[in-house]
Amino acid sequence: MPKKRSGGGLSPTQQAAKFLGVSVLAGAVMAGIALPAAGALGLAAKGSVQGFDDIPDNLKSPSLSQRTTILDSKGGQIATVYSRDRTVIDLKDISPYMQKAIVAIEDSRFYQHGAVDLKGILRAVNQNAQNGGVAQGASTLTQQLVKNYFVEEAGDDPTKVAQATQQTIGRKIRELKYAIQLEEKLGKKKILENYLNITFFGEQAYGVEAAAQRYFSKPAKNLNLQESALLAGIVQSPSRYDPVNDEEEATKRRNTVLQRMAEVHDISQEQADTAKAAKLGLHVSKPKNGCITAAKGSSFFCKYVENVFLSDPVFGKTKEARAKVWNRGGLTIRTTLEPQSQASIRASLKDHVNKSDKVAAAATLVEPGTGKILGMGQSKPYGYGKNETEINYSVNYGMGGSNYGFPTGSTFKPFVAAAALEQGRPATQEYSSPNKMPYPSPVQTCGSKPWTNQANEQVPNESADEKGPYQLKEAMAKSVNTYFVQMISDIGLCPVMDQIGKLGVVQGNGDKLPQVPSIALGAKGISPLTMATAYAAFASRGMYCTPIAIESISQQIGEREKSLDVPKSTCSRAMSEKTADTVNSLLSGVIDSGTGQQAGLTDRANAGKTGTTDERKNAWFVGYTPNMSGAVWVGSASQRVHMVGIQIGGVYHDKVYGGQVPGPIWRDLMTGALVGKDSPSFNLVNIPDPQKDKDKDEDRGRDDGNNGRHGGNGNGNTTNGNTISGLTDGGLTDGGVVVPTPSFSIPEGWIQGNDNGGNDNGGQRN
Repeated sequence: MPKKRSGGGLSPTQQAAKFLGVSVLAGAVMAGIALPAAGALGLAAKGSVQGFDDIPDNLKSPSLSQRTTILDSKGGQIATVYSRDRTVIDLKDISPYMQKAIVAIEDSRFYQHGAVDLKGILRAVNQNAQNGGVAQGASTLTQQLVKNYFVEEAGDDPTKVAQATQQTIGRKIRELKYAIQLEEKLGKKKILENYLNITFFGEQAYGVEAAAQRYFSKPAKNLNLQESALLAGIVQSPSRYDPVNDEEEATKRRNTVLQRMAEVHDISQEQADTAKAAKLGLHVSKPKNGCITAAKGSSFFCKYVENVFLSDPVFGKTKEARAKVWNRGGLTIRTTLEPQSQASIRASLKDHVNKSDKVAAAATLVEPGTGKILGMGQSKPYGYGKNETEINYSVNYGMGGSNYGFPTGSTFKPFVAAAALEQGRPATQEYSSPNKMPYPSPVQTCGSKPWTNQANEQVPNESADEKGPYQLKEAMAKSVNTYFVQMISDIGLCPVMDQIGKLGVVQGNGDKLPQVPSIALGAKGISPLTMATAYAAFASRGMYCTPIAIESISQQIGEREKSLDVPKSTCSRAMSEKTADTVNSLLSGVIDSGTGQQAGLTDRANAGKTGTTDERKNAWFVGYTPNMSGAVWVGSASQRVHMVGIQIGGVYHDKVYGGQVPGPIWRDLMTGALVGKDSPSFNLVNIPDPQKDKDKDEDRGRDDGNNGRHGGNGNGNTTNGNTISGLTDGGLTDGGVVVPTPSFSIPEGWIQGNDNGGNDNGGQRN
């Protein structure tokens, strides 16, 4: 007599001996179980043999979809993300009660029959014939496992799921053949383990470990008798026997399982009766799926990580391929998020801006020299309710951000200065810098056609007493608009375009900035992450590193774990060390004695620049130390709020300046993020002051923003080429307000002639 295998069940020889009988009975299975009439038996049996032979011989067990865990840089959990909440475990980690309960109620002869239970088939056929319909099934656990494989492979595609579960002869025949293969290949214990890991238990729980955690908040190995019986009973109909929504029906089903366990002698009748009298004992844990549940205020960063995965070719050549890997899950993603930095961002934003305020704030921290994103947050939480948003104000549109980013005001001016220094202009470069002037014309572009001021548009400084001549150091500290317009006219637009290209500076929608002089004043929308990463190049003495959010990824595939390739930061020289050191010296002056005094750190070297746009729709502070760079934006995502006479964080502001609101946010978040960290110094250069008598009592505390007296550009309310840059979040919902996406286009020639700073005004000024 052939020996049984160690896992139990019939040997391959016994399976082969029954192969013919199984094939012939396949038609009977379909006729008796799936079809109300027995007349199809002959045709089904006749057609089943040929179909059986055509089925491929090898059934590959799918890699079960599991939850993905996203961690911070220290290994702390940020969030779990999954299409199916599942944790695969070994049979030894599943309660013996659970193993016995599922076998008793689903396939009590599991250890006596092979892949197909012939006695069960005949019993089901007879019972169904008597009832004139389908009253009883005869699928073994092995057959059910095969069906679950098909469903798992179908994923979330409803058409494929329907095909995997349809009651057809073809599917049943495939089930039979693959069930025989699994019995031969795996054995009973492994089949039971796989079944308990793959099956659906309702309430978003796939597999017994997730089910035990969902219903009882405990691991599967600790399930007691009545808990095991409850879970085993759910499998037949997760919606009908859902204990969370129908305790009475679930109790009846649990007791049916307990009685069946007694009947097959897994437990005594006394044990069954005692367990029946017990309460369900639910201790339900709510599903924690997705970035909306992320800890530490990191929902937006979590979503950014997801968008990186779904968009970067390193994870798959096509969007569909990347989505398949993401949905399959089983990933452990170690990110760059630094807990201390993230906590500091969260605390500072909470202290300075309320989520119910008319405006929002967003902040991002980046590590110079590596491109690692250390923290990311905003004042309006991730969500879909009032004063919540799903739009990440820190990033570009393609990664879940606003449509165009936000006009940056004078935080753009250091890029112009860097371009001029790279062109050989001295740090003492002087321009006449009148209080008000027409945009210089013509200005050389990268093409053959120069920009011309066809409408004779003007650019003013902030106040009447701001008039030159100025040298670069003082012009940067005071953020003199006419100085930087003259500088961009002097060197031409192409060096500026080349410089910002090396710094990764693009508009929030991913487009390049236009070649117009008004970019010197920050007329176009840019994201905080882009600004923080660009300024990080100053901190690292001219080395620009592309931002990264992921350090490593491992994926669980069956019983093995493999590492996945991840995107790497690409570092390149964006400017000479001398240029970077000079910019650092200039921007240190902004904090020491210029418009950024309220933002300055007192315990370490730091530098930065303020920015405020026309009509005070946006206020910025972008600053850095040698080992950390950060950008803070404050404004309305819809660009409809003028920050004049406004309450922000419970504090009244007559006029909002970049140094007044974003500056203190930056100061506090940087202070907390840098506690306990090294305090390196810049390589500062000596920039001599101009040899002339200046009024030392000038209002140094005034921010570099305008006072709202002039029409703005870049905010969607002017008649120049900057209008598009000010329209943000178009077509997206922010706090319940839907902002339409512009559907018009601006003629190329019109931009060439007019995108230069507004009508009789200086456009974006700080």
